[in-house]
Amino acid sequence: MTQRTLPTTGVPEHDSARRLLSRGQALAATGAALLAGVAAVADPALTGLVLTAAASVLYVAVIAFKVLLTYGHDRSHVMRFGPGELPPDDELPVYTVLVPLYREGNILRALLDRLAALDYPHDRRQILLLVEEDDEETRGALPAGLPPGFEVVVIPAGHPRTKPKACNVGLRQARGEFCVIFDAEDQPEPLQLRKAVAAFRSSPRWMVCVQAELQYWNPWTNWLTRCFAAEYAHNFGLFLHGLDRFRLPIPLGGTSNHFRTSALRDLGAWDPFNVTEDADLGIRIARRGWSVRMMESVTLEEANCRLGNWLRQRSRWIKGYCQTWLVHMRAPVRLWRELGPRGFAAFQLAVGFSTLTTLLNPIFWAMTALYLVAGSAPIAGLFPGPVLYTAVASMLAGNLLLMHGYMAGCLERGLHAAVRTMLFVPVYWALMSVAAYRALWQLVRPSRRHYWELTEHGLIDA
Repeated sequence: MTQRTLPTTGVPEHDSARRLLSRGQALAATGAALLAGVAAVADPALTGLVLTAAASVLYVAVIAFKVLLTYGHDRSHVMRFGPGELPPDDELPVYTVLVPLYREGNILRALLDRLAALDYPHDRRQILLLVEEDDEETRGALPAGLPPGFEVVVIPAGHPRTKPKACNVGLRQARGEFCVIFDAEDQPEPLQLRKAVAAFRSSPRWMVCVQAELQYWNPWTNWLTRCFAAEYAHNFGLFLHGLDRFRLPIPLGGTSNHFRTSALRDLGAWDPFNVTEDADLGIRIARRGWSVRMMESVTLEEANCRLGNWLRQRSRWIKGYCQTWLVHMRAPVRLWRELGPRGFAAFQLAVGFSTLTTLLNPIFWAMTALYLVAGSAPIAGLFPGPVLYTAVASMLAGNLLLMHGYMAGCLERGLHAAVRTMLFVPVYWALMSVAAYRALWQLVRPSRRHYWELTEHGLIDA
């Protein structure tokens, strides 16, 4: 049976991940490949040296950027609101909560209880449960009577079957002045909606999104969850705060991002063909000249404790980051003009080059292993003195500094027992490279390019 492609977005075709490459990108990639091939045949040693030197410089730039933001986060102006600063009931607008669901029957009852516990008046709270048309598991788990303010929105079957497509369908029925996305396993702070209203009310209209912090409620399940929790502590507790401090584009997290609904619609909402629609939307907000701010409010999530489940989730994230980078680099001059030099550089370092280093890591680790086993002779042509010293220094200093950044994130979030686990976090980074190559393989296959690999939830009881 042929799947229908549904018109579920207002994102222009040239800003959508429906296509992998634009015509200009395809020509540029072909030309670069031919040039590299000719250079490799003409002078393989020089070609290898140039590529190695370029990769070493890229590593230094990415590490320096991450270190700058990690250790410069302390002067960020994260939005904080005490109980006395929150608006009373009679000043609260209608707020829409979008909850995309797929095969979540085992955790649905607990999710409904958590959402019902949100401290927000029932008559001003619109909670839309977005359920796929053929998802018998979730539909069968829905209670006969939903709590006040809850509605079920059936998502028609069709291509692509993604979370952003479901959110776009839900957005059509949103009545709220503001809206937010929560995932099925989320445990948002009960006051989070009120804090978001306070954030919007105290900010100019061009501040169109506030991102709450994500943490994991099960960091101690095993080694993998400790590393995952430390990564989130570093990203949401330090790195994104650094982006906020320097007013750089913020790639949004997939949940607990709150929007002015009118601005979201004006942007065309989410790109249903991008599997990290959140990061893409954060960049589109910045390109419009609007801003995203970080807010002090926590949503707890379930950290993946099974390797296969983690790899599927991480592969989707990396694939989406590649899609986001390719989409926004279709017109690099226009991107530079809209983001400005600092924003353009931050986008390259946070989205594009960071993903590239994850792909390059195994190559450099293999060369390091070869050097330790066979000495410098096999790789001497690639690493003359200056290049070798730069590469070794960036590898040692970069790994130590990023390891320390993860430790600092653990201390910042009270995960003290996870600090010692960070001594082995390079193994976690190696797993990221496995996921990156898996993502690359999916990206080049049209049948898997927009495939949303489902993350299984409810593996650990909350």
